[in-house]
Amino acid sequence: MVSMGLLDGSGKGGEGRTYSLELCGGTHVARTGDIGAFVLLSDSASSSGVRRVEALTGQAALDHLRAQDQRLATVAAALKTHPGDVLDRVKALQDERRALANEVAQLRRELAMGGKSGGPEVKEINGIKLIAQVLSGVSGKDLPALIDEMKAQIGSGAIVLIADTGTKPAVAAGVTADLTGRISAVTLAKAAVEALGGKGGGGRPDMAQGGGADIALANAAIAAVHAALEA
Repeated sequence: MVSMGLLDGSGKGGEGRTYSLELCGGTHVARTGDIGAFVLLSDSASSSGVRRVEALTGQAALDHLRAQDQRLATVAAALKTHPGDVLDRVKALQDERRALANEVAQLRRELAMGGKSGGPEVKEINGIKLIAQVLSGVSGKDLPALIDEMKAQIGSGAIVLIADTGTKPAVAAGVTADLTGRISAVTLAKAAVEALGGKGGGGRPDMAQGGGADIALANAAIAAVHAALEA
C-alpha cells in the first residue's frame, strides 16, 4: 500500500499533494541496488489517499520478464510474424475482421431483402402496401437499416420485421412519410410486440422498435399487424 501524502479531508495530501510518501511495503534494504530488477504489475486505488501497488523484484521480476518474452514468441509464431511486428500484425487482422464483418452484414441484408434479383413479398391492406416478415441471421440493431432500404424499394407503405435472434425476438416497424397520418409505426410495433408476448414498443410515427418473448408466436404477430391495418 502507498500513502499519497498526509490526508487533509479532501482525499489528497496536505496542500493538495498527491505524491507517494513511501513504496516499501514494510520491506527495507541496505541499498537500492539490492532490489535488483523491478517490474510494476498493477496500480489501483485502495481507499481515499491510498493506492495499491503490486510489483515483482529480483529473480521473480527476471522470471516474469522471461515468461513474457516466451509468450510473445509463441504469439508471434502463431501469427507467423516477428515478435517486433506482432502489434502491426494484430492491427491488420483486426482490420480484416472488420471488413469481413461488414461484408457478412451486407450479405445478410441482401438475403433479408430477398436477394439481389428478388424482393420481399408485398401485400396490400386498406390501400397500404405491407411487408411483414420474420428474418433469421440478423439482429435487432440491423432492422432499422433494413426497413429504410425496404421503404425506398416500395416507395409508399409499411414494413414490420421480426428478427429471430435465437433468444427473444426483436421487432421493428416503419411507415413511409406519406402514410404516417393514417397509421403510425408505433401502433404496428406494439401490435407485433404484444402478440409475441412482450410489452411496450415505442418510437416515432415513421420508425418504432420493441422486443417480444416467444418467436413461436411470430405468425400471430404478423396477423396482429394485418389486423391493425384493417382497423
